[in-house]
Amino acid sequence: MNRIFLDVHALQTVPPSNLNRDDTGAPKTAVYGGVPRARVSSQAWKRAIRTCFKDEHLLDPAELGVRTKKIVELLADRITGLDQPVEQETALKLADETVRAAGFKTEVPKRKADQAKKDGGPAPAPESKYLVFLSSRQLDGLARLALEGADDITGFLKTKENKARAKELADTRHSVDIALFGRMVADVADINVDAAVQVAHALSVHRVDNESDYYTAVDDENTDEETGAGMIGTVDFNSATLYRYAALGVHLLAGNLGQGLRDDEPRTEPVRRAVEAFVRAFVDSLPTGKINTFGHHTEPDAVVVKLRTTRPISYVAAFEDPVRSDGGGHLREAADRLAAYAADVERAYGDPETTLTWVLRVGPATQKLADLGTEAGTLRELAAAVGQAVAERLEKPA
Repeated sequence: MNRIFLDVHALQTVPPSNLNRDDTGAPKTAVYGGVPRARVSSQAWKRAIRTCFKDEHLLDPAELGVRTKKIVELLADRITGLDQPVEQETALKLADETVRAAGFKTEVPKRKADQAKKDGGPAPAPESKYLVFLSSRQLDGLARLALEGADDITGFLKTKENKARAKELADTRHSVDIALFGRMVADVADINVDAAVQVAHALSVHRVDNESDYYTAVDDENTDEETGAGMIGTVDFNSATLYRYAALGVHLLAGNLGQGLRDDEPRTEPVRRAVEAFVRAFVDSLPTGKINTFGHHTEPDAVVVKLRTTRPISYVAAFEDPVRSDGGGHLREAADRLAAYAADVERAYGDPETTLTWVLRVGPATQKLADLGTEAGTLRELAAAVGQAVAERLEKPA
């Protein structure tokens, strides 16, 4: 399959907020172009994207995976949910043996074991030593395998054939989020999944210095004679116009999804759905750090999407020289710079014959970006146009 890459760029202004904090509670920062910038980590925004898939119903629950240490309990629930009746205790044993056969190490957490012993309650279920990422179809397959060997699960899974089946079931029919963001299992390297998407740390296009909000809370039951605050504290924050970027290897995504999660559709269909969901979630998602304190609900001011066969290209260098406000904010200058830099980079390194570009924007400050490509009226229209173009590219012979 030919290489196909999807670049997604966004400019997004956020008011005073603390989207992603460090170990001291302050908003994360980075030095770029010799000055401090506001930063939101890749991990924070990827988590927001994964959550958006579910919260906004962008994908069917069967197309999403679960990442948890409580994999034994999760699989036991799948086993008891099948047609054959199984007691919970038996289901936990079957699940633990099957999870181990697939290559994941499990143990009963000492803290939970000690607490159960102290309380005189039942022994807690084993857990994985690390987060395990499995799709719904993978869990269903492992549950059916466990029931198949229920009479003697230990002996059943000792055979090379059945142990291989357990590993194979854990490594086929990947969910969309696993196919996009990958999966690493240190104990079972042969079932790792290389991520198809790379998400950059969001950076402010201008210099940012963190600020601190001093606040107090009043005790409602204080009498007139009682003075002073019931609580005093501080919270750090900043505000910024952020440049956001992600690169999606469509050919890698197609390889990870394989035959897809359904048997009754062409192979291009799950890739199209995944691409459309990713575009919508990348644009619409927002990390929720301190959101009750700051209410920083904003959408991107501009989005530029490119479908290309040349390698991915970030436009972050447009802001290596920090944007300086002239009293009218940072967005207009940032949009103008992005438009000019993108055109220059594509002239020097791009391939206009194979590159498609779409733009979604709001407000007059982003007007110059309209010249980069086809304007979409809504986010739904943008995602649908990109998804259709991806499907058409995949259908072409290599």
